[in-house]
This record gives sequence, structure tokens and C-alpha cells, in this order.
Amino acid sequence: MADQPLVSSIIIFFNGEQYLEEAIASVFAQTYTNWELLLVDDGSTDASTHLAKRYAARYPERVRYLEHPGHQNRGMSASRNLGLAHARGEFIAFLDADDVWLPKKLAEQVALLLAYPEAGMVYGRTLIWHSWTGNPQQQDHFLDLGVPSDRLVHPPSLLYVLLRNKAQTPTTCNAMLRRDVLQQVGGFEESFRGLYEDQVLFAKVELQVPVYVSGTCWAKYRQHAQNCSRVTDLSEYCATRLPFLEWLSSYFTREHIPPHSPLWTVLRQELRLCRHPGYLRLLYLYWYCTAQLRACWRLLTQRSLQGA
Repeated sequence: MADQPLVSSIIIFFNGEQYLEEAIASVFAQTYTNWELLLVDDGSTDASTHLAKRYAARYPERVRYLEHPGHQNRGMSASRNLGLAHARGEFIAFLDADDVWLPKKLAEQVALLLAYPEAGMVYGRTLIWHSWTGNPQQQDHFLDLGVPSDRLVHPPSLLYVLLRNKAQTPTTCNAMLRRDVLQQVGGFEESFRGLYEDQVLFAKVELQVPVYVSGTCWAKYRQHAQNCSRVTDLSEYCATRLPFLEWLSSYFTREHIPPHSPLWTVLRQELRLCRHPGYLRLLYLYWYCTAQLRACWRLLTQRSLQGA
């Protein structure tokens, strides 16, 4: 174990008693053994605090419990940064309290970061996990990665693709990052307490360093009514996405991204759509009608060929 890089696994939680133990168990089930686990309490008021402290007391050589001063609730970004500040590992892997890792997650991602020393981050597919409920009407599925898999993507190509909002972005549960890269980009932005806090961090990474994108699934992203990322309608979606895009606009300016670059072009387009959700609704309707017309044309063409 001494010749394997240490991985710091960071689970942040707030009132996560329903799922936390399953998340912790998925860390203990890893085939890769040189890891530490940091359990970061964001001011929980349920039994999850006691559960986390129990694990830290039972496995003091591997598990540590952390909390903000005065057991404050400071949000997801501040909690992740607290974990980072205490992490000892060369590599960092995040897991939310309601998600789970698959057993080879750490082993395979460490191997990739060792094989590609220029990569600052590796991520793969995330299973959008409905089947944990037992409801057969809700099917597990994957989202399109948006880029060819199993290869290194150099900046800023990945950020451009993901900004167009037509592919699966990295998720905290399926990514592994080098600690020095996280320090280089300044960690998480603590003004983002919930939604888009992860995408802010990933945008900084994607702009600065190459990222290895894999076609492998390493995590299950549990779907339930309390998901931080759950958005119910288009207006809410625009309202929650807009602060991220406005922050990115400021960040592009600070990083001196050329004003006529493709990144600025797609960002301005996304800003325009989110500031005018009615226009976005019309655009979605146009895309839907176009898809339906294409499907009808294919069906008519097939029937015509069969008749001939």
C-alpha cells in the first residue's frame, strides 16, 4: 500500500441520515485500498452527525470527522473546501451523501491519472439512478458525454462543449482530481452554496488543464425529490443557471479570454437564452417539431421504398 498514491475521499453531508451509511460503505468497498475518508458535516441536525462521528471513532486511522466552527451550515462549496484543507492525498475524490461509488472507481481512476500525468482530472459516465426506489416505471439511464471517450481533452475544448449544455457534465461523484490542480484554481467558490457549485469548479479546471474523459461508469447518482440539482420547470432552470453563467462571464474577463473566442460566443448565447426563457421555450418547441418532422419523413421514405 505504501507505493500507491493516497486518495482523499471527501463526503459532505447535511441531514443525510437516510443515505449516508450507504455512501460510506461504497468507499469501504473499493478495491483500491490506500485511501482516507473525510466526513464533512455542514451543520446537520439529524442523526447523520452521530453516524459520521461513530465511523471516525471506529476507524481513526482512515476516517476523520470535520465540521465548521460552531457546527454552522455554510453550504456545499465551503464544506468541500474544508475537506480539501484537511486532505493529505495526492488525488481527491468527492462523493455526496446520497450517491454511491462502484467498487473499481478509485483503482481505475488512479491508474488513469498515473498513466496521463498531464491530466488534471479524470471523469466518466454517471448512472442516473432511479432503480434504487424499486419503481419499474423509472429507468436508470446515462447522458451523452458530448465528446469522444477514453482520451485526453485539452483546454478549452471540453468547456466549450459543456457550455453548449447538450452533454453530461462531470459530476462530483464520478470525478477524481489532482490536489495541486485544485489548489491552482483556488478550490470551490464559496458564494455558490448549492446549485452549480460543482460546475463552477469544473469550469475552472477545464479552462486550465487537460482532462481525461472515460466511457466507464464509476458512480450512481441517486435521483430523489430532495436532490440539490432537481429543477422542475424551464423558468426555474433559467433562474438557477443564470448566476453560474454570470460568474463565468466575470471569470472569462479575469482570465483574459479573447472577446471574440468561441467560448465567449457560446457563453453570450447561453446568457441570452437564460435571461429570456420565453425565447428558450420557443427554441425547444422548434427543436421538438423539427425532430418530429424528421421522424415522419423517415417513416414516409421507408414506406415508399417498401411499396416500390
